[in-house]
Order: sequence, then C-alpha cells, then structure tokens
Amino acid sequence: MLAVDTNVLVRLLVRDDDHQATLADHFVAKGAWVSHLVLAETVWVLDAVYERSPSQLIAALDLLLAHESLVLQDADTVSAALTQFRAKSALGFSDCLVLEIARKAGHVPLGTFDGALAKLQGTHKIS
Repeated sequence: MLAVDTNVLVRLLVRDDDHQATLADHFVAKGAWVSHLVLAETVWVLDAVYERSPSQLIAALDLLLAHESLVLQDADTVSAALTQFRAKSALGFSDCLVLEIARKAGHVPLGTFDGALAKLQGTHKIS
C-alpha cells in the first residue's frame, strides 16, 4: 500500500489547489496509508494555517476515518483520540493522540506538565 505525506492529505481536505487536489485523489484512489505523524501535522496545518475551528477539525478527522481509500495508522487509536478531542477540544488533537498512543502501547500514565491534559484519565500531572 502507498503512503501519503501531510501535503497530500491537506490537498484532499482543503481542495485549495484544483490540480493538486485531483492528483491527490488519483494517488489515493487505490488505497493509501496515513501515519500518526502525518495526521497530527495535518490537523496542525488545518488549525494554524487554515484557521479551522475545533468543530471543523473534528469534521475533517471524521472524514478521514471514514474515507474509502485511506487507512489510518491504528484507526482505533485515532478514533479514541478523536473521542477525547470532541470532549475537550481546547487540548488539541495531538495531545489526545499522544495519550491514546501511550494507552494502546500500555505505557500510562502519561506524564505531563499540562494541567488541562492531566485532567484526562491515563495521565499524571508532574509537579
């Protein structure tokens, strides 16, 4: 299976360049894999560059999880992170993803200095 980088995923979602969006569609048509890193970078770009709201980020993540041609690395982990993000979008998706990756690997609690993140089950506030 092929894999995609952040730029391809952003083109699929934002569609701000018709030519690149079409090329991206064709590239992923037979299936493409999306790593956690690419997913986290994509959400960051959508937030920081395209100024998408938390609800728009959630919609984009829902779309990616349901996409017929994309396979997200550990989709169950991404889905769990999305559940956390829906409940506490002020945290940021990447924080939620880091926690859920650690949980799946059996390495919790996740130590953090972030007071908001430390409120989630499976974390430990370092103080």
